[in-house]
Amino acid sequence: MTQIGVFVFSLAQAAAIGIIGGADGPTAIYVSSILAPELLGAIAVSAYSYMALVPLIQPPIMRALTTHSERVIQMQLPREVSQAEKILFPLLLLILVALIVPGAAPLLGMFCFGNLMKECRVVARLSDTAQNALINIATIFLGFLLDLN
Repeated sequence: MTQIGVFVFSLAQAAAIGIIGGADGPTAIYVSSILAPELLGAIAVSAYSYMALVPLIQPPIMRALTTHSERVIQMQLPREVSQAEKILFPLLLLILVALIVPGAAPLLGMFCFGNLMKECRVVARLSDTAQNALINIATIFLGFLLDLN
């Protein structure tokens, strides 16, 4: 902090802080662990607090920025997406990202793996566990690890 009370962050620290509003908690933690590990604890707490407050913050902002007629618009699907497309999309996306930005492949790979489990409908119990119990356990362990730092 400077003498006049202004915080001074490096570009990497500012990017790690900025991802809080642009992504979910695990992504914010991943980005901050690479760009600004010294801010990891504060960013993790901020990201999860922000995510918990979104249902309280978002509705009044949406009401202020839209009219009633805009809020009652019913969106129509342009077409039905086939099961094959739902399964091929995460696979092709991962291959494309791995070729263009290999450093992002692990993070996006887990995202694609979760979507693939959900859409293939073969591993329903595993998909349900990953969406509920496993993510809660991982979040608890992440909280413990952040407390140790």
